[in-house]
Amino acid sequence: MTVRTRFAPSPTGYLHLGGARTALFSWAYVRHFGGTFILRIEDTDLERSTPEAVQAILDGMNWLGLQHDEGPFYQMKRMDRYREVIAQMLEAGTAYYCYSSPEEVEAMRERMRAAGEKPRYDGTWRPEPGKTLPAIPEGRKPVVRFKNPLDGDVTWDDMVKGTITISNRELDDLVIARPDGTPTYNFCVAVDDWDMEMTHVIRGDDHVNNTPRQINILRALGAPLPQYGHVPMILGADGEKLSKRHGAVSVMDYPAQGYLPEAMLNYLARLGWSHGDDEIFSMEQFCQWFDVDHLSKSPAQFNPEKLAWLNNHYIKQSDNARLEALVRPLMEQDGAQFDGAPNLQAVIALLKERANTINELAEAAMLFYRQPAPDPALIAQHITDAVKPALERFSVVCETVEWNKAALSAAMKEVLAAHKLKTPQLAMPLRLLVSGQLQTPSIDAVLELFGRETVLARLQKFIG
Repeated sequence: MTVRTRFAPSPTGYLHLGGARTALFSWAYVRHFGGTFILRIEDTDLERSTPEAVQAILDGMNWLGLQHDEGPFYQMKRMDRYREVIAQMLEAGTAYYCYSSPEEVEAMRERMRAAGEKPRYDGTWRPEPGKTLPAIPEGRKPVVRFKNPLDGDVTWDDMVKGTITISNRELDDLVIARPDGTPTYNFCVAVDDWDMEMTHVIRGDDHVNNTPRQINILRALGAPLPQYGHVPMILGADGEKLSKRHGAVSVMDYPAQGYLPEAMLNYLARLGWSHGDDEIFSMEQFCQWFDVDHLSKSPAQFNPEKLAWLNNHYIKQSDNARLEALVRPLMEQDGAQFDGAPNLQAVIALLKERANTINELAEAAMLFYRQPAPDPALIAQHITDAVKPALERFSVVCETVEWNKAALSAAMKEVLAAHKLKTPQLAMPLRLLVSGQLQTPSIDAVLELFGRETVLARLQKFIG
């Protein structure tokens, strides 16, 4: 059997983190078994589905590198197929026309609530042997309802949660086509999974209540059933459902904030799945290791600090040329002056150890690409009468010293010894005059990158 899974988002908003994790697990399951991964856009909610949301889903999948093998398929382009199946079900007696108005259906549910029963459609228009149906209201367009079994249970062995059983008495005859003929969500999903030969469906556990309905429809169609696995949701650090108040929840917010896709993938993979104590791994390793047996049955909690830690790891591992391509546009927006400035890849190599995001790296790199404007109060504080002669001497040494980190460090030590100063007494003024700020990486590395000409010009500007 060829394993076939799908990711089937509804384009009613952005691709959120929970959806991205579901897509990742489905994709990894297929890659583990050498199967086929399908992307399906479930866009039958005409009021809420938008082209912008479709594009956001495609962009998110592309950024993460979760490439599909088939699709994307759009449900709105499969209307003829759905109508064909509905007609077959009406003819077979597994579906029927219902002329109850929305108000009448709500009244049925209110009566059941008052009686302490689960609110549901009461089957007024359900055809049964010997039953007389009401007169068809004039001018009223019917919905089509699925004739759900009245007795028995729906049971499936969930790949994540174990055996789940739901009584058919808990399920009413759901609407599978609206008065205008548009098919509804659960019906379309069942037909799609049948036509697309899904063998495994991995999705969020908010779909558990949909599964028995889809199973019953598939059985009525004589279709094979996929294996289902329902993954618990992602919670915020406070234990509440992940939402915008916890920070970014759209996948495409993360590249904008300076996260790398491999960091996000690695983080999402560990959010509800584990392989021993392994924390950092490639997607190739993940696909080799992935199995549903190690998916957690409990909700996972999103930890921004852990994601930032992983992102820092992947930034440190990244090629400097790749980082330059990501950093340079951000710096250009911030007014960076690159003419005559240090090599950006060399600057990145110095700074990336401490950067948790690309944005942090770009901000730190601006140190080398803007004119310093040291605060006069800081100059008065750090450049004292005791320090000025040392700065003058170091400026003279800079004219002839070999221009590398080791030689500059040695020169600083000689000047410190000659003027009986401690390292910060010279290093802080140098930082301030050359870069305009007191906090930088190692001052000898900073001086080396700025270059002899720039360092001398900035020191002599003060000394002069």
